[in-house]
Amino acid sequence: MNPSFYDPANATRWAYSPNTRVLQEGAREYARQYGIKNVVTDRRRVLLLAIDNQRDFSFPEGALYVGGRSGTGAMDDQRRLVEFVYREMREITSFVTTMDTHQAFQIFTPSFWLDQDGQNLQPHDMIDGDLQVIRGGSPTGQKARLNAAIARELIGSDNLPWLQKYVTHYVAELARKGYYMLYIWPEHCVLGSDGHVLSGVVQEARMFHAYVRNSQNQPQVKGGNPFAENYSVFSPEVLTDHDGRARLEKNTGFINLLLQFDAVVIAGQASSHCVMSSIRDLLGEISRKDPSLAKKVYILRDCTSAVVVPGVVDYTDAAQKAFDEFASAGMNLVLSTDPMDSWLKV
Repeated sequence: MNPSFYDPANATRWAYSPNTRVLQEGAREYARQYGIKNVVTDRRRVLLLAIDNQRDFSFPEGALYVGGRSGTGAMDDQRRLVEFVYREMREITSFVTTMDTHQAFQIFTPSFWLDQDGQNLQPHDMIDGDLQVIRGGSPTGQKARLNAAIARELIGSDNLPWLQKYVTHYVAELARKGYYMLYIWPEHCVLGSDGHVLSGVVQEARMFHAYVRNSQNQPQVKGGNPFAENYSVFSPEVLTDHDGRARLEKNTGFINLLLQFDAVVIAGQASSHCVMSSIRDLLGEISRKDPSLAKKVYILRDCTSAVVVPGVVDYTDAAQKAFDEFASAGMNLVLSTDPMDSWLKV
């Protein structure tokens, strides 16, 4: 059921952008040809959540390409994802994409931090719970410190002491949780940049689904707070400040929306970070509400890859461990290439 305009090779093309007018004009005939009805008639409501399928993650030209161990991870993943959408068009009620959205200066960018020599940190450095800089997997002997010039720009000079205490608390809290050290990422998905937009084939499939099924497919934007990482679409990594006061909130409204569907199917990038963190937060909320709800979550295991920076880090095994834990909690690990009716239990 791939539409005539679809070209699998576009899953490897950074610059590809669909013609939305063509999609809209072809949608009615496609629906008629395959007997696809309006979403309001769906008896089984299925939401597809595609996490951060943006150019910067999806192609080697991107600032933070998720190549996985194969080197072609995200490109293969998005091809399988959109082919899943076309094949299961009549079954997918809503197709929601998330969009990682950043600014020039955030707590995980090189410009936010200085080393003891007054130089900015480098992409792929890490900061442990004692503010020790880790480079190439080894301690450098240097402590990271807040870039005071940027801090004054963001919050004003009078609040600088507060922010210094906050960032110390922040990295210590990450260490306490045991998920990640503070990772210094290359600048990526900066709002307004070419890398921020959705991959062309994913945008194409999202819009075509919207027109064929008359579904709004509202995106979810995340990641704009300069003082927190937001791997998960549902929650920042740290919610409190150094005084124990709640500073940020979870996106519980979106979690509640998802749980109204009969099934939630999840794909996207990267399995080791934004996908894993989102599923972990979703599972946490499910565990508080009703653990049996975990069975309505399906993870497209072949439509997501882990962050691998050759010679620096490889998060593949960590992602697999987390996904095994999700399965043990009742979630379902499935393949996009298998018919949905063969694995959907509702």
